[in-house]
Order: sequence, then C-alpha cells, then structure tokens
Amino acid sequence: MRRPLALALFTTGLIASTVAIAGNGGADNPHSANTLIVAVYGDAPYGTTPTDTAELAATPAFIDAINADPGVDLVVHVGDVHSGKQFCTQAYNRAVAALWTAFKDPLIYTPGDNEWSDCHKAAEGGGSWNATTQQVDFQRDGNGTPVDFAGGDPIANLDLVRDVFYPQPGVSLGGRKKTLLSQAQYFDPNHPTDGQYLENVIWVQSKVLFVTINVPGGSNNDQDIWYGAPTMSSRQADEVATRTGATVRWLDQAFALARQDAGIEAVVIVGQADMWDAEKGAAHQAGYEPIVRSIAEHTSAWRKPVLMLNGDSHVYLSDNPLSVADPLHYMHPAYDVSNFHRIVAQGSTFPLEYLRLTIDPRANAAHGDSAFGPFRWERVIQ
Repeated sequence: MRRPLALALFTTGLIASTVAIAGNGGADNPHSANTLIVAVYGDAPYGTTPTDTAELAATPAFIDAINADPGVDLVVHVGDVHSGKQFCTQAYNRAVAALWTAFKDPLIYTPGDNEWSDCHKAAEGGGSWNATTQQVDFQRDGNGTPVDFAGGDPIANLDLVRDVFYPQPGVSLGGRKKTLLSQAQYFDPNHPTDGQYLENVIWVQSKVLFVTINVPGGSNNDQDIWYGAPTMSSRQADEVATRTGATVRWLDQAFALARQDAGIEAVVIVGQADMWDAEKGAAHQAGYEPIVRSIAEHTSAWRKPVLMLNGDSHVYLSDNPLSVADPLHYMHPAYDVSNFHRIVAQGSTFPLEYLRLTIDPRANAAHGDSAFGPFRWERVIQ
C-alpha cells in the first residue's frame, strides 16, 4: 500500500525508516564504519544482433565470479539488459531476471533506455512511421504478431520492466534481500504520480546514502521521437515531464536525508544515462539539464563527496564533468562543483567486467582517477 508523506516527514520519518530497515551491525548498518564493497556493472548482457546470445550465455559464470569475490556485499546494475540491436520481449526480460536470482548478495537495478524508452525503434523490433498511411508499421514475425512487447510502446515496456524486475517495491533483487525506500512508498502527496516510480530507491550503508533515479540514456527520452513520427506525441511529452519532475523531487529527498543525518559522509547517485555523452552533442543532451542542475546545486550546497555511477556510453571513464577544468564541462557549462565525481561503468564488451567499488567511511582520499573521499575503485575483467 502506498503511503503519501508530507515533505516535512522526509527530514525525520525517512531517517527513522532508513535506520529501521538497514541494520545488522555490519556494513548494512547505516552508521557502521565497516568497509563496504560494491560490484557495479551495466550495459550487459549485450548482443550484436537479435539472435546473439553470447553474453547472455556467459552471464552465469560472470555471476559466479562476483559471488566468489569475498569482499563484495552488494551488486549494482546501472541499466541496459540488452543492446539497441535486440528486441524488447517479455521472454528475454524474464530470462535475465531468472539469471539474476543466482546473485548471493542484494542486487539493485535501475532501468536503461534499451529496455523501455528505445523499444519503439525499428532496430529494437519496434516500428517505423509510415508517412503515407500516417500510421506505424510495426515489425512483425512470421505469424504477423508484433516482434516487441506491445509493439515497442515505451510506456508499456517500462511497465513490463517493473513487473519483471521489481516484484516487491522496496525490496532488492538477488539472493540476500535488502529492504529499500522506494518512491512508490514515499512520495510527495502534492505529486501523486511520483508514486509510480517504484524503481527509484534510497538506502544507506556504511555512512553512505545511495539513491537511484530512472534517467534513460540517449536524450532523457525527449529527442528521439517515438517511431520516428514527424512530431512528438502528447504521451511522450507527458512521460518526459512527469518522470523528470519525479526524479528531481527524489533527489531533493535524498539530499534532505543526507543533510539531516550528520552520520552520512557521502552520497552515491545511480542512473543509467551518461548526461555528458559527447557523441551526440550538447544539444541532444539538453533534456538532462533539470537533473544535472539538481545534482550540481545539491552537491555544491552539501559540500561532502558525491559520486555518480552511470552506464549508457559503454566506455569506462572517471572524471568530474561538473568542474570547469574537465573536457566535458561544456555539455552543461553553468556549474563548477569540486566535490563531485562520476564513473562510467564499462559495458557492451566481452569478456564481461565489473567495477569493484570500495567504500571506507574512515577514508578521505584526494580527488583522483581511482579514489575520491571514502571511495576507491578498480576494474575487474573476467
């Protein structure tokens, strides 16, 4: 049952809830000084064609390798469970979810563009706008049935992702379940539609507050018009506005918690989109500006370390694009924030790999390529 809460309760009630759900005295305890190690990966399993299952077949061994890493306590997937050249089907999603049950530790997953917002594209099995008929020509199989779930409709595919990968709002995937704070349970009553974003969660471990946000790669779903139609539909425009607003408000609540709890030493933001992806240019990334602004302003005001983990652009990168000294600063040039760092998790490559993120609440490393504040990290290639 959803529980609308007044904004004031996010400074007291959510803190109490965070403490109540988290602790066994170890690294799970919000205010424990114990080291926490997180395995971070994304853009996997990928295929180069709709029938390429090499990475899918390699996933069980990859999961076994993470399970065998003696320090790992938590797994985070930063989105995209298939490539932009694979179809959006219920069977595929369920196959991935079934594989993930083999993780012995909690698994936190945030959706990527390929599993919902880009399902309309012909390359993913969706369809193409027919200017003559003024209708969508859906890709169909030999029986005349659309290849994709719901013909690639992005909203329907996001609902499918929720059904498959979030069977219990506020509960992680993986073998050892972890209780989380979900936006489906805690949302601003002035914005009741925020309650649909059950994939947005908050939790605290080892003095670090983690927050996930559903921000799909590409352009925040506002530049690639669905099915290549000549104009954006009202459904797409409403989707972008509603989700972006919910994202900003969820970030507001995350940082409200961080400010009010003196025991929190850092914040980790997890989202799929590379909001500084230079490949498509600054104009294509403009839809992310409200989210980047929120992150920049909250981080600057809070002053403690903030680390962002994302996928999307596939190639490992460690940087601070909110710093004027960074080559990617021009993508969102209005900010200069020194206490921010961003890591792009390597993905879509074979062999599979994960980022081994170590969080030591007692550490305060200088800002560098492989360490920052309580964080240090290394790539682990299988």
